[in-house]
Amino acid sequence: MPRLKDLADQRLWYLDGTPIPDGLTGLFAGEADAVAITEQWDQLVRIAASLKARTAPAHVVLQRLTSSGPNDRVAKALTALGRLVKTRNLLRYLHDEPLRLCIQTQLNRGEARHGLAKWLFFANQGEFRTADYEAIMNKASCLSLLSNAVVLWNTWQLERIVTDLRASGMPIRDEELIHVWPLQHRHITPQGVYFVNRTMPAFILPDPVET
Repeated sequence: MPRLKDLADQRLWYLDGTPIPDGLTGLFAGEADAVAITEQWDQLVRIAASLKARTAPAHVVLQRLTSSGPNDRVAKALTALGRLVKTRNLLRYLHDEPLRLCIQTQLNRGEARHGLAKWLFFANQGEFRTADYEAIMNKASCLSLLSNAVVLWNTWQLERIVTDLRASGMPIRDEELIHVWPLQHRHITPQGVYFVNRTMPAFILPDPVET
């Protein structure tokens, strides 16, 4: 459920015969092609089933639709169906305040997750400066591992702190804890900490052995 961008510029669509209040007619861009949806319904179900079962990648479906031409009936049916679904989601978004709050919460958590990854990936200003696919995937996997380690550590520390506070008599409700995310990273030093023992004697290389 992404946050809707440029909400004031979005246009709505309706089906033939749908009554529209006079004050809302200016919000609608036109009528969706219900005939195309009915005609190509079986094909639309096949596409949806293929995407859900992952037997056909989404980019392959998009390539096929974009290369089919403006007269392709399946593409027209998908466009009409997409307009109706978008209209429904727009109206629900405007009408349902708890839904808007839920979407905003998800967005904040996603941004916090990206912020943690950016904080950890400090080398090269967070950019993959290589074209080698295997090297990129290795770096991405390591970044995911580090991010998960931070989340796990934060979760464990939060649980310990809450347990200690409750044991000391401070009331902390579970409803309050849903606002605490284990994605904080100001206490994390991404570069690591290095210790130097200045009292250790210097390491002297032995003289080379003549042969």
